Parts: sequence; C-alpha cells; structure tokens
Amino acid sequence: MKLVFYSGGYAEENFNLDQGLLSLFKKKDLKLTFIPSSSYNSNEDYRDIIQQYRPYGIRKFYKFHVDHPFSEISKKIAFQADIIHLGGGNTFYFLKYLRKTGLLKELKAWVRNGGVLTGVSAGAIIMTKNIETAAFPSFDCDENEDNVKNLAGLQLVDFEFFPHYKNSKRYDQELKNYSKMIQSPVYACPDGSGILLNHNEIRFIGKTFCFVNGHKYLLNK
Repeated sequence: MKLVFYSGGYAEENFNLDQGLLSLFKKKDLKLTFIPSSSYNSNEDYRDIIQQYRPYGIRKFYKFHVDHPFSEISKKIAFQADIIHLGGGNTFYFLKYLRKTGLLKELKAWVRNGGVLTGVSAGAIIMTKNIETAAFPSFDCDENEDNVKNLAGLQLVDFEFFPHYKNSKRYDQELKNYSKMIQSPVYACPDGSGILLNHNEIRFIGKTFCFVNGHKYLLNK
C-alpha cells in the first residue's frame, strides 16, 4: 500500500513530499486523477495541481467530481490513473459524497490493488481511520453543516492525521486532550510537511509532531 499525506501549503514547500511520491514509481509516464472535495471553485485547485506536478513530468491529468452526477465511463477513466489525489476543503462534505457514491469502498480496493493515493488536508484526513481531527481546534475547524454522523474514513492506516498544525499552546492543548481519549497516535504536520507510506515503511517528511496519551513528541525536524 502506497500513500502520501500532505498537510498543505504552496507547491515549493512540498518539493520533498513530491519527490517522495515520485520515488514510488519506476515509470515516468504517469497519469493523475484529481478528486476535489467540492465542485465549487475546483477549477482553480485543478490548475494548481497541474502546475505543481507537470514540472515533474506528469502530463496526463483528469478531474473527477463526486458531488455531481457522474457516468460509469468517467469513473472508469478516473480509476485508470497511477495517482489519485484527494483535495482539501470541508472534510465532512467530502466524506459525505465519497460514501454516498460508494467511492470509499472503490478507493480502498484500488489502493490495495496497487494504486497510489495521495491527499492534502481534508483528503489526507479521510485516508485515516476517521475524520475526528477535522472537528478541532474549536477556533479553526471544519463545520459539519451536512450533519454527517458516520465519521469513519478509508481506514487505510492505524493513525490519525492533523494538517495545518501550528506549534502553539492552543493547538497543543486540544490535541493532547484528544489523544488521551483514543488508542492511536495523532500525527500533526505544519504546511509543507507530511507522511509517506510505502508498504510497511513510514517516512515523516518535514517537521512532524506526534500526540499520544496526552503527550507531544517531535518526530522529525
């Protein structure tokens, strides 16, 4: 299983993560499917994705919306990619439509069959056990306007992911409190940092913090 978790940030901040992603492939003629969290304003995000990855030799891109009706043909094209990238946005809204369309199960099967799945922010959170981390900190969280009850994600890993982390007491207190209530570690990454999983090997790229049992640890400088 090959996964890349991006926190966010500008393309130049994510150079090392991008290089890690490319190292997962032996071939160079790669196709990337972008699945935005919402069709609203997705054209701008799609342009950013193309600008970020085209310099690395990726030439084939495809955008696939999950919150609009789609055909079986368009879905088939989307899943023919080497890389599927889950975009950022409102995590609750994104999860709602991934589950409603049945794509959660299909994405999971695609990854287990060798596809490389990447996600940024909301997309990265959805790749984990659940999307609980989207609900805090209380002063900067996603709103659950769709009243999503089932917060289970793709459950591809046994940790939780917290993007856009800022090294501050306010963030730390909420993350420490949350980590006391769960069994899994929470990996918190500032923008420009992330996690690369290549089968049983996990790499922390950029500064990464771990919150577990009410404690905070710096994993990678």
